[in-house]
Amino acid sequence: MDAGDRRRPRRFKRAGGGCGFGCGGFFVVLTLGILLSLFNADFGVGLSIRVPFTQSNVTVAAAIGSKGKISNALPDYTKGKLGGNQNLVNGSQTLTLGPAEGATLGIIGNQDGAPAIDIHIVVR
Repeated sequence: MDAGDRRRPRRFKRAGGGCGFGCGGFFVVLTLGILLSLFNADFGVGLSIRVPFTQSNVTVAAAIGSKGKISNALPDYTKGKLGGNQNLVNGSQTLTLGPAEGATLGIIGNQDGAPAIDIHIVVR
């Protein structure tokens, strides 16, 4: 084998941005959240789908805006479930920076008033 036939081993490098610790949400709350809180506004988005042959739904939702008001931007059937433990799975996360707050919510379980399929988008 001559030097031209030898292949150097490839070194894989992690691609993509971010800091690796989920700090993307920090910057979103820092910029968009504070901007929305200046106008006393909230933005929420959510998706819910019924689990076939059950009364349970799978719901993912997120909201950002003024501190203490973001639960109003989440779907009505998630009221009281942010940080709760009344479902099979409830993954809630909130981040507060000064006057701004952001929250994400993932629920698998019975949600009273949840339709079979729902797409929720609100700006208040």
